[in-house]
Amino acid sequence: MTSAVVIPAAGLGLRLGGETPKAFREVGGDSLLVHAVRGLKAATAADLSCFVVAVPPGTEETVSKELEPYVGDATLLVVAGGAERPDSVRAALEVVPVDGIDCILVHDAARAFVPADAIERVVAAVRAGAQAVVPVVPVTDTIKRVGPSGEVVDTPDRSTLVAVQTPQGFAPEVLRRAHAAGADAGVTDDAMMCERLGVTVQTVEGSPDAFKVTRPQDLLLAEALLAERRLG
Repeated sequence: MTSAVVIPAAGLGLRLGGETPKAFREVGGDSLLVHAVRGLKAATAADLSCFVVAVPPGTEETVSKELEPYVGDATLLVVAGGAERPDSVRAALEVVPVDGIDCILVHDAARAFVPADAIERVVAAVRAGAQAVVPVVPVTDTIKRVGPSGEVVDTPDRSTLVAVQTPQGFAPEVLRRAHAAGADAGVTDDAMMCERLGVTVQTVEGSPDAFKVTRPQDLLLAEALLAERRLG
């Protein structure tokens, strides 16, 4: 059995600024999408045999040519994404092979520098029997819950809070069932869709390097991380 990964990369990433969609912004001469695919491929214990990437309609052929050198002997499928993230994931899921896959990862291209061991922990947990798995890191800020007028309602115990990253991993039938049920308003990731079906979501250790490139200053952090890795 092998695993597959779905990468929704059709979003514009408006908070990052510029005219280029976020997944195609460059760091160190390569797009975030290339860095993400390269990092996934480096996780050899994940046994990735299929990469499915959802991109802005009309860019499928260009992106396919860009990514082909980085997937090795794995199958690469590039499909047109949708208006929202769940639409892109659903479009990608439709072409993921049904047979021979025991784990499907969903990974944001904006988290382009996830270490291989974090990816492998997610896959290992799914293969050990978890139906849905998310990598997490501890919350370091104090978190306040606020009311409709901006007033503080309470302060949750920080020791019980974590920040969720990707790739998230799923038993294939669970992820397909979650997307078949549709995304309710307010759903922000695939694990949350599974939660709403009553599926238990397991956590594994994530990595500070799996930060999400969202704002212009995140690109500077990405450049620094890449430079450090190249020196190391």
